[in-house]
Amino acid sequence: MLQGFMNLLSHCWKPFGHEKGNHGANGVLGGGGSSGGSKEGKDGLLWYRDIGKYGSGDFSMAVIQANQVLEDQSQIESGQYGTFVGIYDGHGGPETARYVCDHLFKHFRAIAAESQGVVTAETIQRAFRQTEEGFTTLVSESWSTRPNMATVGTCCLVGVIHQQTLFIANLGDSRVVLGKKVGNTGGIAALQLSTEHNANIAAIRQELKELHPNDPQIVVLKHGVWRVKGIIQVSRSIGDVYMKHARYNREPINGKFRLPEPMNLPILSANPTIISHDLQPNDSFLIFASDGLWEHLSNEKAVDIVHSHPHAGSAKRLVKAALQEAARKREMRYSDLRKIDKKVRRHFHDDITVIVLFFNHDLISRGVVQDPPVSIRSAVEHG
Repeated sequence: MLQGFMNLLSHCWKPFGHEKGNHGANGVLGGGGSSGGSKEGKDGLLWYRDIGKYGSGDFSMAVIQANQVLEDQSQIESGQYGTFVGIYDGHGGPETARYVCDHLFKHFRAIAAESQGVVTAETIQRAFRQTEEGFTTLVSESWSTRPNMATVGTCCLVGVIHQQTLFIANLGDSRVVLGKKVGNTGGIAALQLSTEHNANIAAIRQELKELHPNDPQIVVLKHGVWRVKGIIQVSRSIGDVYMKHARYNREPINGKFRLPEPMNLPILSANPTIISHDLQPNDSFLIFASDGLWEHLSNEKAVDIVHSHPHAGSAKRLVKAALQEAARKREMRYSDLRKIDKKVRRHFHDDITVIVLFFNHDLISRGVVQDPPVSIRSAVEHG
């Protein structure tokens, strides 16, 4: 079982069009893909790549660990089908986020190849569906030995740049924000592109009530936080099969996940919200991040931080700003927060993953294909 699981971890490391090659020394790159000229750095629980090149410009990437085992995963793939960015914010454990990072892009690439490289919203939808089905099969196969795999899930935020179109697909409450230049003023506007699926949002509670009109307990307020069935905040995810298939909502899973009444239809969904956006010359950059960042920074603040500094180190700068705000809220110094180790650190902030993509519109308009392909995955374990 362990060997099989480790084999899974290799798939996501293969970039566009390359099936053979050596893994990078740190196990983060592989399959012959390049790092886009970026160098990996570590500082305690922080992992980062300050600056690198992808098909449409520069990127910056950073991750800070708070949990005992890092539950976030992320990747950048850039090559013949465009650029694919994924942020997978796991909950209940790291297994689903790792599985998604191993399989979602692989499915996307295979589906795009079937249509001679044409990418549509349906391409992305199918890749999500195949990934959900694959993980559900894994849960089924593991039920007798690892039943708690049924209670592990992940949010899933994906951005795809294909030619001059940006697609955003989302499950859960990670977020992507566009930094857009305002005329010739030198100013910058923040435009949120993703739709979030969290029961603390009134529209999501209404959606759930309409889908489950006969269940007065579909959303429950517990300790000031709205939760689906009083258990989980997100209403859409990959995994969490205990909330989708009645056969997994029973012993031997932990009692806190078991529903008191029969499940007649799935409670959570794996159907992503997908939007498309035609890239414009005044579109400057995108900030993709797990909800750990947005707990502490507004969209406008994050965009202003990126806009006001050089490209290099943008993602790390955002993580640091979020940690400084987390420390301020607890009336402590940032330098003292940095001394707190993982696990205990989770009481102060969540795992946080940030990827910033900068747009070079000359490259985009010319349809430049990234060669050699870029293939980067944040480290499986940090700190």
